[in-house]
Amino acid sequence: ILGSPESEPGTNPQVSPSSGAPRTWVLDPSGDLHYWWLSVMVLPVLYNWIILICRSCFPAVQQQHLALWLSLDYLSDLLYLLDIAVHFHTGFLEQGILVRDRAQISQRYLRSARVPWDVASVLPTDLLYLWLGLHVPAVRANRFLRTPRLFEAFDRRETRTAYPHAFRIAKLMLYVFVTIHWNACIYYALSGAIGYGADAWVYPNHSRPGFARPLRQYLYSFYFSTLVLTTVGDTPPPQRQEEFLFMVAGFLLAVMGFATIMGSMSSVISSMSTAEAAFYPDAERLKGYLRLQRVGRRLETRVARWHQHLQLNKKVTNEQQVLQHLPERLRAEVAVSVHLATLRKVQLFQTCERGLLEELVLRLRPQVYSPGEYVCRKGDIGREMYFIREGQLAVVGDDGVTRFAVLGEGLYFGEISIINIKGNKSGNRRTANIRSIGYSDLFCLSKEDLQEVLGEFPSAKAALEAKGREILLGMDKLDVNAEAEETARQQEAERRTGALEDALDALQTKFARLLAELESSAFKLALRIEHLEWQTQGWAGAGGEGQGAAPGQ
Repeated sequence: ILGSPESEPGTNPQVSPSSGAPRTWVLDPSGDLHYWWLSVMVLPVLYNWIILICRSCFPAVQQQHLALWLSLDYLSDLLYLLDIAVHFHTGFLEQGILVRDRAQISQRYLRSARVPWDVASVLPTDLLYLWLGLHVPAVRANRFLRTPRLFEAFDRRETRTAYPHAFRIAKLMLYVFVTIHWNACIYYALSGAIGYGADAWVYPNHSRPGFARPLRQYLYSFYFSTLVLTTVGDTPPPQRQEEFLFMVAGFLLAVMGFATIMGSMSSVISSMSTAEAAFYPDAERLKGYLRLQRVGRRLETRVARWHQHLQLNKKVTNEQQVLQHLPERLRAEVAVSVHLATLRKVQLFQTCERGLLEELVLRLRPQVYSPGEYVCRKGDIGREMYFIREGQLAVVGDDGVTRFAVLGEGLYFGEISIINIKGNKSGNRRTANIRSIGYSDLFCLSKEDLQEVLGEFPSAKAALEAKGREILLGMDKLDVNAEAEETARQQEAERRTGALEDALDALQTKFARLLAELESSAFKLALRIEHLEWQTQGWAGAGGEGQGAAPGQ
């Protein structure tokens, strides 16, 4: 949001340069206020699409609630006028920057293609009531011209809702309802034009008990329209030309509607499958691979249960692929928002600065382990360290049964194998067997990523190494003498390196001095050679003049 900190989300105050007080307000088209205004505009547009045709075709509905309809009509007209005013206060993006100048906004809106439609939708066609009477609400048919605002609101809602697929299905059902509703109203109006009860196809005569009530009229027409548009049949055969044309048009509309519905549902289902495949591994492909390789039934069952656990508990293991299209900083903010609370529970990082946590969350890879599955075994080469996000793991003996400790949420392990701790007798080998008790969610951090992050944060590196030494001392895996020798060797290597650097600097200084002396000697030699050349030329000239004067004497 651009503007003052006190401005509401989605608005931008235009500030007067002289007084500093806000004069006008400009809505951000991607802001919350503009979004909610579009949601409000759904009501008058749907009101006109649903109620206006019903009042035009069912005279009893118009007559019984005339005061209510007139109030709602002019309330919707007021919202239409306010919507035009909103257009004059809605900014637009130019080169990625929100334009807040009212003159530019007004000029852009007045030149847009929607202005004629917006103006036509609020023309005072209600004045025709004075000539035709209040029983002809069809004079307000120009209100249908504001329909693009409805589609804009639906598109915005679909991008914001947490359940876009459910919203698409609901929107499709709304379109189906409006189509059946309009067809029902046209059927009742056609029955009135032909004559109620004139034959078995049209609406029965009002003299029959119950058929004069407006609710019965609408429900009967809606039921008849549903039968026609769903091509279920069980409708009386048409008798007149008008009836045949209505049925043919209804069947054609039904065919087109059926194709549209099937295509839309197929698109929704395909989108749902694509979205699910982006979050979870393809179960069918995995099962096919296991059957093709003739994997044992027990292992296949474990894989199926692992996949089922991911879907039932909404566990995502490929976050990096899901967020790969976001900008780096935005991806970092999303990752921090999702995993920062979990990472804060890790004792090692509770006092670390936020920059370290942001660097870590971008490199963490979620992994889910099944009950009884080994995370690592003693003697394995350590390439990752793990943070426990959820679940419990046991430190077990070589028999896989004896438990030495239980690790829970917020703890970490595996850092000993991937940190170069001096005096570590195990080297980069795992020092314990870690086995998942139930389903466990872990964060995995590779050795290369950890070294890269710790290189930028020396304090965290020192704390991690100190913790690793403490653990190795408790396990009697740390050779103190070897550590001291390694430290001494490192210091000696540093001393020799420093001495070599000093010697190299001295040699560079001497070489530079010799180079300067050489350049000076070369310059002096060039001067002497040039001087000798001038002398030689002078002597040669003097000798030539002497030889030319002798014959003349």
